[in-house]
Amino acid sequence: MTAMSTAPRAAMKIGRAESLLRVRELGIGIAIVIVFGLTTLKNPAFAHALSVQQLLTGASLIALLAVGETLVIITRNVDLSVGSVLGFSAYIVGDVFVHHPHTPPIVGFMVGIVVGAVFGAINGLITTFMRVPSLVVTLATLYIIRGLDAMVVNGKQIDPSSVPKAFQIVGNRTIFGVPWLAIIVAVVVAITGYAMRSFRASRDIYAIGSNPEAAALAGVPIGKRVFTAFLISGSLAGLAGALFLSEVATVDATGGTGYELLVVAAVVVGGVAIFGGSGTVLGAALGALLLNTINQSLGALKLSSFWDQAVAGGLLLAAIAFDRGLGLRIAKRMKSARGEHRVV
Repeated sequence: MTAMSTAPRAAMKIGRAESLLRVRELGIGIAIVIVFGLTTLKNPAFAHALSVQQLLTGASLIALLAVGETLVIITRNVDLSVGSVLGFSAYIVGDVFVHHPHTPPIVGFMVGIVVGAVFGAINGLITTFMRVPSLVVTLATLYIIRGLDAMVVNGKQIDPSSVPKAFQIVGNRTIFGVPWLAIIVAVVVAITGYAMRSFRASRDIYAIGSNPEAAALAGVPIGKRVFTAFLISGSLAGLAGALFLSEVATVDATGGTGYELLVVAAVVVGGVAIFGGSGTVLGAALGALLLNTINQSLGALKLSSFWDQAVAGGLLLAAIAFDRGLGLRIAKRMKSARGEHRVV
C-alpha cells in the first residue's frame, strides 16, 4: 500500500471525525424543536407569541454571557465571575442614571461594558502573568465582586423611575414580534462567530485549547490570547448587566446570582468542550436557548422547578461525557490515519 493510496483514506477518516462536531449544533436545534413541540401539545398556550417572546428574552442574557465564556473555555480556562460582573455592572449603570438623570442611554451601555472590561482584565492578568489557575482566580473574584456589590449597594435598590424610558425600551420592545434583546444578542453571536472563523487570533485560541505546548512552539502568543478572551468575557458580562437593568429596570445586591453555573452549563451543553480546543459561540447560544426552553416548558406543564435543575445537571454531565468520548474517538482516528499515511 502506498502513501498515494492511503492519503485519501486518512483524509476521509479525519473528515468524518470532524463532521461529528459540526452536527452537534443541529442536534441541539432538533432538541429545542422537540421540547417546544411536545410542550405545545400538552399546553397550546406555550406556542403563543407572548410565550415565545418570553422564551427568547429569558435565554438572551445567558446566551450573551455564554459567548464570552465560550472564548475562555476554548483556551482551557473558565470564568466563574460573569454573574457577579453582571450584577455589579447593572447597579453601577443604574446608579449613574440616579445621579445623572439626563445621561444618554448609549452612555449607560458603555459604562456597563467598561466596568465589565475592568474585571475581565483583572481576571486575565492574574491568570496569564501570575499563572494562577483560572478556576481559582475567577472563583475568588466572584466572591470579591459580590462583596463589593454588597458594599456599594448597601441595602439600596435602583428604582424603576430612575431608569430612563428610552433605556428601558431596549430590554422590553419588539421588532416584528422579536425582542430587541434577542436581536442584540443574535448580532453579537453572529459577529463573534464570524470572527472565530475568519481571523488568525481566533485560530490561535483554538490551538491553545487543543495543545498549549504545541501552540507555544508555533509562536502563538498564549498570554495575549488568553488575556483577550477574559477581556471579552468581562466586557460582554458588563454589557449583559446593562441589558439586565434595561429589561427589569431595577437591581439590588443579588442581581446575577447563580448565572455563572447556568452559563457554563449552556456552553458545555452547546458543544464547547470543557477540556478546551473546540466549540462555537452559536452552539453555546443554542445551549442557552435549550436550557431556557426546558425551564419554561416545565413551568408550562406545572412541574416542580427541581426538575429544571436536575435536567440541566444531567445534560451537563451527558455533554461532558460525550465530549470526552468524542475527543478520544477523534484522537484514535487521527492517530490511525497518520499511521496509514506513513505506510509505504
